[in-house]
Amino acid sequence: MSQLPINSLAFALLQATHIDAAVIAGQSLADGLLSRVDPAARPAVQDLVYGSLRAYGRGDFFLSRLLERPLAAEEIRALLLVSLYRLETRPEATHTVVDQAVSAAGELAGGNFRGLVNGVLRNFLRQQDALTAAVKRDAVGSAQHPDWWLAQLQAAYPADWPAIVAAGNAPPPMGLRVNCRRISRDAYAEKLADAGIVARAVGEVGLALGRPAAVETLPGFAEGLVSVQDPGAQLAAQWLAPAPGSRVLDACAAPGGKTAHLLESAELDLLALDLKPSRCRRIEENLARLGLRAQVQAADCVKTGKWWDGRPFAAVLADVPCTASGVVRRNPDAKWLRREADITSFAAAQARILDALWPLVEPGGKLLYVTCSLFPAENQWQIAAFLERQPSALRQREEQLLPTADRDGFFYSLLEKRA
Repeated sequence: MSQLPINSLAFALLQATHIDAAVIAGQSLADGLLSRVDPAARPAVQDLVYGSLRAYGRGDFFLSRLLERPLAAEEIRALLLVSLYRLETRPEATHTVVDQAVSAAGELAGGNFRGLVNGVLRNFLRQQDALTAAVKRDAVGSAQHPDWWLAQLQAAYPADWPAIVAAGNAPPPMGLRVNCRRISRDAYAEKLADAGIVARAVGEVGLALGRPAAVETLPGFAEGLVSVQDPGAQLAAQWLAPAPGSRVLDACAAPGGKTAHLLESAELDLLALDLKPSRCRRIEENLARLGLRAQVQAADCVKTGKWWDGRPFAAVLADVPCTASGVVRRNPDAKWLRREADITSFAAAQARILDALWPLVEPGGKLLYVTCSLFPAENQWQIAAFLERQPSALRQREEQLLPTADRDGFFYSLLEKRA
């Protein structure tokens, strides 16, 4: 148990160190690593974790120049990465950052690395100008993405890849989806203005906040007036647009944002599936907050014989698992946990989902294929191969959305089954 004051920078650095070390060892932030941090310290720890992981390539470059040999103590290395991020983003507080990092080091590895941490950080400050110039000449250090990831982006987007990389290294925007069953977007925007929250309209029912806000501060959040959802993700309900009363399947539904948006748009006979019961409970909680109802079932959408009752669907949403390369600023650990071979693995799983769900679509019905990926093997190439396998499929519409200041990166392909 740490003896550091919970409101101290040293405590936040220590907690962020534990999380970064777990990620470097192969765990994902999605495993709930941040949920184990005391709520009072969580905002500060989250800033350090997400910031240092976005900048991991940069910090790793600095350590390669500052350390004479690799560190066997992984948590000390993680502490240095977190501390370097803090030094670069808070240059007005360098003395405090070094002092607090040394205090945090006293809680790790028997306190034997306090002198090393102090020396490395002070050496960084002495060499900062030279190191900052040197990192600009290093591909991974300057782009803060793995080399194979950069190669994929450069091949697919020869003109746009620098902007994609810059977006991936920036803090994510915060978007809201107004529940228009309860309140109009304009009326909700007025509530935000009254609460001192700056927002502007995006898309059909969305609002982009000027700066992120805790959900507890959003007027009517608990009452279901609004949900947090990226504007790019809000296009799913708009593109699929099932007719009121129709039978709809959301095949990979958790945490339920797109499910809820579909139900906010029309009265539907909707079945939402997800693999894990815990994730299904999350869907049900989100629907309950919004005053919406659907059938929610824990099931593998590919194993249709175990859950499908034989009645076809007029509309199917297949928001499939993917590399998440379009939302990497929200999932900075993904850049360093993914391997290039994962693209092939995800593409194979996506093909299995498409082939399993297509027979469930009624003639004249629609299937919307969605990823939050930027890699063509998961997107355009995936759909092109599917169309060759399935002559009954017609591509109505398709678009690759690149990340911007307002939205994340998504791929959409709307398919229709020949009548």
